[in-house]
Amino acid sequence: MSLESPIIGYTLGDQAGIGPEVIRKALEQCSGSAEYRLIGAAIDCRPGLPTQDTAKAALEHLEMAAEALRSGSIDAVVTAPVCKEGLHRVGFAYPGQTEFFADRLGVSNFAMCLTGKRLTVALCTTHLALAEVPEKLTSSEIVRIGGLLGDFLRKQGKPTPRLAVAGLNPHNGESGAFGDEESRIIVPAVQQLQEQMQWCAVSGPCVPDCVYRDAAEGAYDGIIAPYHDQALIPLKLLDFDNAVNATIGLPRLRVSPDHGTAFGIAGKGIANPSSTIRAFQVALSSVS
Repeated sequence: MSLESPIIGYTLGDQAGIGPEVIRKALEQCSGSAEYRLIGAAIDCRPGLPTQDTAKAALEHLEMAAEALRSGSIDAVVTAPVCKEGLHRVGFAYPGQTEFFADRLGVSNFAMCLTGKRLTVALCTTHLALAEVPEKLTSSEIVRIGGLLGDFLRKQGKPTPRLAVAGLNPHNGESGAFGDEESRIIVPAVQQLQEQMQWCAVSGPCVPDCVYRDAAEGAYDGIIAPYHDQALIPLKLLDFDNAVNATIGLPRLRVSPDHGTAFGIAGKGIANPSSTIRAFQVALSSVS
């Protein structure tokens, strides 16, 4: 398959939501340098009223998208928003699309990455209680996520990415006064990343209440974050309308707009397509 004309697949998500609208609006602005291919088909449904049929179609189309990625018939895929509650009712057994695509493609080394115009973050831990984060955070996991993030950024046009590893505790623990995870877990990980990834510039542990501002102002290309909300609060504050969720580590990229189905505004023609537009841009960048 020639990279001069990559094939970007896309799904419509739960079609009772805003997926069909934002996909249509985004495709109107997409570059002609790629072929854009619908995975699955449009179904009859009422906007704003999700049903078992819309959930079944969404799941079927995710399965088709995963198979297309696995077989190489598409080079990347943009998945429109789905309703996890609806998917779970029809047999979806995963926390989210990240884990689903990794399983279907047989990938164990993967991560959730959120990227917007000002911030790009990769998460060392995702959906678990904050009290569980310190025991789940390990040096090896930070190193693993750092490798995936560095590779992703290179594919996005950053040949020598600048990575920051955020600390876990306020003020990096004040030399152990309130937490030793920085010295015990994060410092060894940063040293290992610096040794293994000499094509990157790796800094850390960086004080968490400053590093996101520094990255937003251009000091870093990506941040390795110890837990979910530390990363997503600044990202959604700064990049809410253009952030996308990328499953990094897959042989071919899966990316989606970083918002939900928005059933409440479906069918009204007012959905903002900015995040979906960026999702297509990131997908295309990964194969260009």
